[in-house]
Amino acid sequence: QVQFVESGGGLVQPGGSLRLSCAPSGRIFSLYTMAWYRQAPGKHRELVARVDSGGHTEYADSVKGRFTISRDNAKNTVSLQMNSLKPEDTAVYYCNAGAVVTTTGVNDYWGQGTQVTVAS
Repeated sequence: QVQFVESGGGLVQPGGSLRLSCAPSGRIFSLYTMAWYRQAPGKHRELVARVDSGGHTEYADSVKGRFTISRDNAKNTVSLQMNSLKPEDTAVYYCNAGAVVTTTGVNDYWGQGTQVTVAS
């Protein structure tokens, strides 16, 4: 069974940096998009950044110029470099993989989430 597992969350002071990573377990033939979403307490889950198989990226306005998404197509992994973090970036961050082709078909997958807390 395929799973995607995030790592790299934690507590950081305002202005600091964190790097999140997401990697799959199990056999994957291909996938199309990889993305990071976040959900703060009392708020809906929102898209933070997305990258497709061609390397095209998309960012939420609130993180443009501060966050960078990257993927390794050979390993089917995705990372999110977060710089100049603000308290409003505090949330649970989720990895998402879209149109993942495995031995059981084509599906979307979510990671379990990793907490990012920005506070002094």
